[in-house]
Amino acid sequence: MSEENIFNKIEELFGRKPENFSILEDQIDIKTQMTYFDESQKAKQLVVDKTISEQKQDLYKQEIEITKKKQLLVSLAGIDDVEAYRVIEQYLKNVDGELKNWTALALQESRMTIESSLLNENQIIISTGLGGKGKKLRYFAVLSSVNDVEFSNLQKRLIQKELEFGFNKVDGEIENLDFVENYATLLAIVPITISIKNTIKSAINECNQIGDFISEKFILTNVKVFTIDEIKESWSNITD
Repeated sequence: MSEENIFNKIEELFGRKPENFSILEDQIDIKTQMTYFDESQKAKQLVVDKTISEQKQDLYKQEIEITKKKQLLVSLAGIDDVEAYRVIEQYLKNVDGELKNWTALALQESRMTIESSLLNENQIIISTGLGGKGKKLRYFAVLSSVNDVEFSNLQKRLIQKELEFGFNKVDGEIENLDFVENYATLLAIVPITISIKNTIKSAINECNQIGDFISEKFILTNVKVFTIDEIKESWSNITD
């Protein structure tokens, strides 16, 4: 989903405020997520003739191909049974490589499957490339100086102060703030109900009361953390 206020978009889509939703906390590539949820939809149309115990045994067999193990995880995630959840949970502790993120997605879906059954209400999974924490989403933002020169130490301290003040005010949290060339990069989490754009704009406006040294344009995404080359390329495509 885009960097706009996601909570409001969900409310528009469903015609009501979502009360039961789950945020995918792991930072997982969007393409992997889309592939997983596509396989999950297909799995719902299939009849599984193996027990949870049998599927668990297959997961740990070395001769079983990764593609088959992915199907097993998707199958287990759709079972309304705590035993299936525990199988995925334990497997996640031991797996690595290509199956790590896939298993994390399966665990999230399994949790949602069980909670939806207990609450007798379908839950909404909110997933982005950068993930989140609790009821908060993670974002990556980039600010730039107006004259394309590095920020001074005084300017850096002011940026940090105003960003921290702004995010604390909305119950957000700055996880990382760094300065690279003429850019300030920010990784932060905010409650899903908050417009992070407004929070950043407010911080920029406060800083610019002392010298107009930050561009009013900025990069904001919940998909991935950009490299410096990606920042430069994206910045050149920003329109006023």
